[in-house]
Amino acid sequence: MESLNVVIRKLIIAFTLLFCSAVQAETPTYEIRIKDHLFLPSKLKIPANKKIKLLIINEDVTPEEFESYELNREKVIMGNRKGIVFIGPLKSGVYPFFGEFNPSTAQGSIEVK
Repeated sequence: MESLNVVIRKLIIAFTLLFCSAVQAETPTYEIRIKDHLFLPSKLKIPANKKIKLLIINEDVTPEEFESYELNREKVIMGNRKGIVFIGPLKSGVYPFFGEFNPSTAQGSIEVK
């Protein structure tokens, strides 16, 4: 028979996992693709004051780095792979981002309203 402490620990773990799953499920997901060294779409609109999950899909064979000084984020996404970046909650405004490896073509912005 399990001791009361073990049962309590298992209940705490179960509730923690349920809570984390519920928080993740509530986070809206937005998608950006990298193709031919371009971000598609190059302009993304998201709601203000909400945390979002940004799914970045690199369809190129070469790696690219999603970088934004204004968002304080950088993430390398290898060729033919996906990456996730959480951003927000943000105030209204425009937050530019670029591809570190192809900055002349891989450019975009996130408009927060």
